[in-house]
Amino acid sequence: MNEEYINRINKTLIYIDENLENDLSLVLISSIAFYSPFHLHRLFKAITNETLNAYITRKRIEKAASLLINRKELTVSELAMQYGFNSNSSFTRAFKKYYGQSPTAFRKSIPDKYSKISKVESKNRQEKYMIEEYFCNMNELINQTKMNAKIEIKEIQKIDLAFITQLGVNGLDSAFERLIKWAKPKGLTESDEFKLVRIYHDSFKITEPGKVRMSACIILKDPVKVGGEIGLTTIGKGKCIVGHFVIEPKDFEKAWSGLFIWMNENAYKKADRNPFEIFHNNYHDHPEKKCIVDLYIPIE
Repeated sequence: MNEEYINRINKTLIYIDENLENDLSLVLISSIAFYSPFHLHRLFKAITNETLNAYITRKRIEKAASLLINRKELTVSELAMQYGFNSNSSFTRAFKKYYGQSPTAFRKSIPDKYSKISKVESKNRQEKYMIEEYFCNMNELINQTKMNAKIEIKEIQKIDLAFITQLGVNGLDSAFERLIKWAKPKGLTESDEFKLVRIYHDSFKITEPGKVRMSACIILKDPVKVGGEIGLTTIGKGKCIVGHFVIEPKDFEKAWSGLFIWMNENAYKKADRNPFEIFHNNYHDHPEKKCIVDLYIPIE
């Protein structure tokens, strides 16, 4: 795929994510990508494996699902209007297509103690047992996190990055390899600031694994010219929960889950910014094949 195509689709993905509450017509998005509507529609599907309209609808539904979990004060009607649905019924139909239940049922299915997706209710003994088992698992994650991680609240400064967009976990290693291959001739990998970073634009708890959008990044010390599939982005200044972990690749999901539960247990509220990871080693070089990594949750 032509790198310039990828570059322009990257711009549309970023714009969509930042404007889910605003007009996202095909004509407007086409003007941002500098393509005709027909050409953009064809390219977008080829690169993302989704039509533009399907992608926008899915992102709006997933954003609403996240707010249903984390912003209990927002009503279903408010979310429907906020994300461009003409009525509660049209929002509910679209929502049920993705999550198999109405927005109201979805919100009620989340145990109040933890902001995690879990379809458990306490209507009978079996479901009561499911809730107890669920909380037992959550408590185990909290305990593991406390034992295996150093956690602190930290004010971070702006971080400049070069990045490649990655959709889904398959191919993430290849994205980092291409990024490093681009960076080496420029001497960027020799900098003391050089670190690999992964930014999550979607949550695995809400989005299908094959559709989760991530940015594979490297930290930049100085300005650099980019092109093709390589773009520039920043992580903004702000307060974060930082979990310092030494873990195997298979344990990332548990680490993230435990850190988010720790956030809720300690009454912190996630900010409307993307979680990210900063890697401090190549796990292939570690004697136990472990990653030395910091997980960051931006908070208000």
